[in-house]
Amino acid sequence: MTTFGPSTQSVTFTGIGNNALGEGQSQVDWGNCVVSGSGSAAVTNCTVSAPFSDINEGGVLNLVWSYPGSGALPLKATSTSPGGNLIVFSATANATLTATYVRNDGPTYTIYQATNWSFVFANPTCSTNLPVCGVAQEGAMPNSTISGSITGMFDATPVIRTSLGVISASAFGGFSAVAPGSWMEIYGTNLATVLSQTWVSFDFAGHNAPISLGMTTVRIGGQSAFIEYVSPGQVNAQVPLGVAPGLQPVIVFTAGGYSTPFMITVNAAAEPGLLAPSVFNAAAGQYVAALFPDGVTYVLPPGVTNAVPTARAKPGDIITFYGVGFGLVTPGNSVGQIVIEPNMLQSAFQAFFAGAPATVAYAGLVVGYVGLYQFNIVVPNVAASDTVPFTFSLGGTSGPQNILISVGN
Repeated sequence: MTTFGPSTQSVTFTGIGNNALGEGQSQVDWGNCVVSGSGSAAVTNCTVSAPFSDINEGGVLNLVWSYPGSGALPLKATSTSPGGNLIVFSATANATLTATYVRNDGPTYTIYQATNWSFVFANPTCSTNLPVCGVAQEGAMPNSTISGSITGMFDATPVIRTSLGVISASAFGGFSAVAPGSWMEIYGTNLATVLSQTWVSFDFAGHNAPISLGMTTVRIGGQSAFIEYVSPGQVNAQVPLGVAPGLQPVIVFTAGGYSTPFMITVNAAAEPGLLAPSVFNAAAGQYVAALFPDGVTYVLPPGVTNAVPTARAKPGDIITFYGVGFGLVTPGNSVGQIVIEPNMLQSAFQAFFAGAPATVAYAGLVVGYVGLYQFNIVVPNVAASDTVPFTFSLGGTSGPQNILISVGN
């Protein structure tokens, strides 16, 4: 078995709180980096070399990271404890890792090459209170360590991606604009210093939803949003009241800093959307998520999914739909608060099966939830089909979704 010498690497971490899991983009100088070519043809090779000896012959181990372009090495670093006692570096883009063994007597062997790879750095003596820790490399070969100097910065600054970085709730239409009271999803990197967290009851102050979750906060148009879910790659939040219509900045704040503002259009009223998740997207089209009164069986044709019980609706059945962005209710309920009493939409809601109007037995916010609407609808007498177009209107304006529902005899 090959044995390598003791490690002398160090990695510097910034922006990670002592009580937070850390995840960020590595800005580590991996030794000697050489750029070949220029412009779109540029390729960067970064090399770390380590002398070692084995039973037969000594030599040098070279680790070479190759990636297109001349920018920073595209690495993601995850720290599983404050201060970085255990850090995993992995490629976030097209970066190839090649390990070669050059024996002292001449032969060169390629012992590892992959584009999907990770390095695990561990140091059990690293203090959680120190920003700089020596680490040992494990993972290139079993029981191996590498000697050499590796220093750099662990950058946990939040970044909202430039394309579709902020949209309305994707399972409810995923529109490019938001409005006060609607839900938005934020995508990027380093958006949280926890791996995943969804709000629970103790995150609320009475009936008021939290504006900070897992040390992540969001501001849109200068107002604090209500945070329902956070992870390094995604944040779900409800847009607060008081955000002015027009182009407004969305900024994510964490222990690692704050993001560059992402500009999104804020409308005075939201685009209403019914729950129609991507898992209900079939060859025939996108099906709406409608439930029978048992609360577990979905109105879907056979074969769309095996994940949940399904059945076709029949004329006269009362089925339930859920939505977001449908506006004010009576009695009124503030954005960012748990609904505590039955209510009804202020704007007229109508539903249609293949153009046939349906009776709406209930339309309002769901008691016990924040910003979620419920619609109990009686299926009208329409021809049986697994591809019945379902449409709705709010205040006389047609809804924006193209969705289907299954109706049997």
